[in-house]
Amino acid sequence: MTNLAIDGGQSALRLRVLGSRRIGTGPGYTHGPDALQRMLDAIATAAADAELTGRTGVVALGLTGYPPATGAAEAFAADIGALLDADEVRLTQDMVTAHAGALPDGYGVVVAAGTGLVCLAVDKDGTWRKLDGHGYLFGDAGSAFAIGRAGLVAVQRARDGRGPVTKLADTALDPIALYRSPTLVDDVARFAPEVLRCAAEGDLVAHDVLVRAAHDIAETIAAAVAHLAGEGQVPVACVGGLLTGAGAQLLDPVRDALPPRAQLTPPAGNSLDGAERLATGDVTPYADLIVTHRR
Repeated sequence: MTNLAIDGGQSALRLRVLGSRRIGTGPGYTHGPDALQRMLDAIATAAADAELTGRTGVVALGLTGYPPATGAAEAFAADIGALLDADEVRLTQDMVTAHAGALPDGYGVVVAAGTGLVCLAVDKDGTWRKLDGHGYLFGDAGSAFAIGRAGLVAVQRARDGRGPVTKLADTALDPIALYRSPTLVDDVARFAPEVLRCAAEGDLVAHDVLVRAAHDIAETIAAAVAHLAGEGQVPVACVGGLLTGAGAQLLDPVRDALPPRAQLTPPAGNSLDGAERLATGDVTPYADLIVTHRR
């Protein structure tokens, strides 16, 4: 019987068929009153892309847009079970699968930075604390969206003559046109690589944007480490498309701003690996964070 791992972010949803390792993809999460139905549709698209057929055993999912309302996650897990003909659904937030993939021992801090940004601290006794992940309006400090937005603000300021000259303004993109886009958050986040490129070429405005983002990420990590008991070093893994793509350009200034207890650790795997671990292994460190539905 086939087991599945699913990682659903704001830019894309990925499904892995365990055993064959086939991968299917679907559209990412977008805000709106029909967000849950669109996530179901995205899962169906990814399943078809992976050529999934027949009955499913266990499916573990870490999703952006995990429904927080009382009973909503349970109902959504049941819908997923029906869609995939699954014996068991293990549904959680994408921050949990990011943590499970990066730190197999289940202890420490993981920052997942892609379009958005969320941080999860798990202590040795299983207690946990979520930091940020508050969305593009009220949080996600240091995320690709935050970097892209700051870069686009700099573009408009330079074009108006209200701010310093910057290579960022050479873009053909009209930021104002993005207001009409149904994928606004993802569109803005996609400007982050341009900020990284201009910063690497010596543009001071783009450099300042990255410095602020690194400070925000380090601030979140420091707060997470402070929540963990003891005084010893805490493993900290940084994962997600933003940090993977930026590499040392962003990680070096983050490292320089961290408190002594925070020990940057290479992640053992990614969020999809974490979902696989939750589908096949011990979920004890995350038991309070997973909603399970069985047929």
